[in-house]
Amino acid sequence: MINKNFLGILGQFYFNLKESFKSVYKNSNFYEKKISKTFNNSFEYKPSPHLLSSIIKYQNKKYKIEDFAIESIWKNNLSSKDYEKLNNFFWFFSLDLKSSKKTTQTIIKNWISNNNKYQKRSWEFDLTAKRIISWLSNHQLTYEDGDQEYRSTFDYMIQKQTNHLLNEIKNPKEIENKMIGCAAIILTGLAYKNEKLYLINGLNLLKNIIKFSLDNQGFPKSRNIKQLIFYLKYFIIIREWFKESQSLIPEYIDETIYYLGSSYAFIWQNIKQDIFFNGNYSSKNSEFDQYLKRLGYKFKNQINELGGYTILKNKKIILAADIGSSPNKIFSNDYQAGALSFEIFSNDKKLISNSGYYSNKNNKFNKLSRSTALHCNLTIEDYSSCNFTKNKNNLFIDKGLKVTKTNVVFENNYWKISGAHDGYLINFGINYEREIEFYPEQMKFIGYDKLFRKIPNKEIKFDIRFHLYPSSKVMKTQDNKSILIEIDEEGWKFSCDNFDINIDNGLYFGDKNSYKENQNIFISGMNNEEEQIIKWEISKL
Repeated sequence: MINKNFLGILGQFYFNLKESFKSVYKNSNFYEKKISKTFNNSFEYKPSPHLLSSIIKYQNKKYKIEDFAIESIWKNNLSSKDYEKLNNFFWFFSLDLKSSKKTTQTIIKNWISNNNKYQKRSWEFDLTAKRIISWLSNHQLTYEDGDQEYRSTFDYMIQKQTNHLLNEIKNPKEIENKMIGCAAIILTGLAYKNEKLYLINGLNLLKNIIKFSLDNQGFPKSRNIKQLIFYLKYFIIIREWFKESQSLIPEYIDETIYYLGSSYAFIWQNIKQDIFFNGNYSSKNSEFDQYLKRLGYKFKNQINELGGYTILKNKKIILAADIGSSPNKIFSNDYQAGALSFEIFSNDKKLISNSGYYSNKNNKFNKLSRSTALHCNLTIEDYSSCNFTKNKNNLFIDKGLKVTKTNVVFENNYWKISGAHDGYLINFGINYEREIEFYPEQMKFIGYDKLFRKIPNKEIKFDIRFHLYPSSKVMKTQDNKSILIEIDEEGWKFSCDNFDINIDNGLYFGDKNSYKENQNIFISGMNNEEEQIIKWEISKL
């Protein structure tokens, strides 16, 4: 314990020392000279702002720049969130094009006057990347009709900030920030066509991101659905920039979009429903679908398994399950310990639902939403199937799990999803297997949760939870063997003959960074056998 604490203190000391050296270096004249090596190139390619409508929350009401307090805008004491919004300049996309160009450019000049040299807070990597994208994309306000002195200063600051991104792009741990930074570098390279360095470096960085974070089928190694859609949005934006600037589109960008798009069709477009696995919650993907349609993108995928997920469907029922192993630790900062959990949709309404994800890492609900108990799955002694360790504000997998024995059958009159995982093997000596069958003609689901132990030396408590959508109504029957579920006038019956079943209150995190109360059905019992099978049924009334 002493050695472990000593190593921890030593590691923290080294980290603090390293960060101190970085801070001194970035605030030095040497770094200032390094990132100030710019080129006398003109801003040639002017990107259309509408290409960013997949990532920008456009306001229905457009504002005039005159509505803002121009003189004091940088002097207010702002919260961190408001400071970020102000300094990334994405609010420019909400400005009316009839706004004064002179006033808009004055705001930029004021920002430059206060932040001409590197400052840690205003030059944060993601803020700088977004600022570059916003300034270039809103050129009708930020650049047009500016005098020569202003334009020269603008060009210089765009390139200087891009140099900073090139210097820092290896440091951000969040792959999303790397992607945004890479996009900003590529856009600078396309906008200032005579300077090839930015474009070459940006494309090399893009190749590294593809190789590092996507698997052979083009699905993120994190298995995160939100990240999949994030990647698809940015790759399409980059491709559209190449197309609009009449530059040759690299083949690997088209190839990556094809695979990401196929994954998007599988996980969303084929079902038009949000499935709550591994960091996912309710989306606005229908708006993204409209964006894709406007730009002429069509994706297809008819397979039933991809990225560690399986989705089976007919006209009335969707059965989705997580049958993938936990990702590598470095890709696990949004992973939820819900291996072998499942969801059921009936006539586009969620009958069985995981609880969703609370994405704010500073909130205690984030950790709670990542636990196995918040999924339709088995928990042992109230432990999750994966252990998490904290690094700053993020939780990463400490001990992961492996899913094996997966089998998917999809026939007209019979569906089956099965698999096993070792998440409870080390702590409890238990191998867990799950099998879910569906009989479409009978509208009946039959589940088998199986616990296998080589040495059942003591009793172990288990719970199997089945979370319900907040609007569902539940009632236990008088014989205590069944629970009735009503959702939008549909009736279903849950039953389990050999074990206690009850109704419990819970939390639903299906909407971003908010919660509602919901209910869940749970089977509870004690295990002291080498082999135990818990059978349950969900049938339509």
